Amino acid sequence: MRVCVKLFAAVRDIAGDEKVELEVSESADIAEVRAAMIAKWPKLEPYSRFLNFAVNQNYATAATRVAAEDEIACIPPVSGG
Repeated sequence: MRVCVKLFAAVRDIAGDEKVELEVSESADIAEVRAAMIAKWPKLEPYSRFLNFAVNQNYATAATRVAAEDEIACIPPVSGG
């Protein structure tokens, strides 16, 4: 299935777009979405363990299942004062 992922900050810069489509299995979870992103953009690898995801505006774990119609957001770490 195809899922759409919204991207922010450095992740958006690496991917070159604010929204991307990825091909994942019908039983995909966030771990598979993360793996698909790293496979497509290897420069994300150093950030991979720090990336947070939200599904339908709720923070998600690696085991959270996703569906084609879900709103998925990849949220990189932020810092500042």
